[in-house]
Amino acid sequence: MPLTLRKIAPEDLIPDTEFAKVRKTWRAELLPVKRLRRIELGPSCTFYFESYDTMLFQVQEMLLIEKGGAAQVPDELAAYNPLIPNGSELVATIMFEIDDPVRREAVLNRLGGVEDCFFVQIGADKVMGVPEGDIERTREDGKTSSVHFLRFPLEARHIAVFRDPGTGIMIGCSHERYSHLAGLSPASRAELARDFA
Repeated sequence: MPLTLRKIAPEDLIPDTEFAKVRKTWRAELLPVKRLRRIELGPSCTFYFESYDTMLFQVQEMLLIEKGGAAQVPDELAAYNPLIPNGSELVATIMFEIDDPVRREAVLNRLGGVEDCFFVQIGADKVMGVPEGDIERTREDGKTSSVHFLRFPLEARHIAVFRDPGTGIMIGCSHERYSHLAGLSPASRAELARDFA
């Protein structure tokens, strides 16, 4: 199936009983891929670049844990299919991971609007992330969410540069209170390039 059409369909799912048997092996096989798709940005923010495989596993996990059966499937597909890249974009779950609740509250209170400040730097071009429009991630009091879902829409020229190992690729945030850059390793970059048609 072309990447531009790749979505999880009900027939792609296996029954909970089967998933429970292969869950540990499946997770172990997916772990090296997820490591390459996990990029830390600064001291407390992490990009988790999503794919069909990561989302399929997540849907199976949700079905197993919540035990909602066939009635639960449409909701899970509606939630996770939008996070599968369409062949001309990268899609990331971006999380502020701070264990201490007092510190987490203080940091998130200072980062209102951060969802509009994430980008992927491809050579000289900065591609800004587009937040998912499902809910507002910054409250009226200025506090942001600890989880953000963003798409990074790329033009054909960006994809060509992304695939050129001689050009640096970085992720970043331009928020005045969380300004950070992080470079992608060659291995992470090769893994993310698999998202392109």
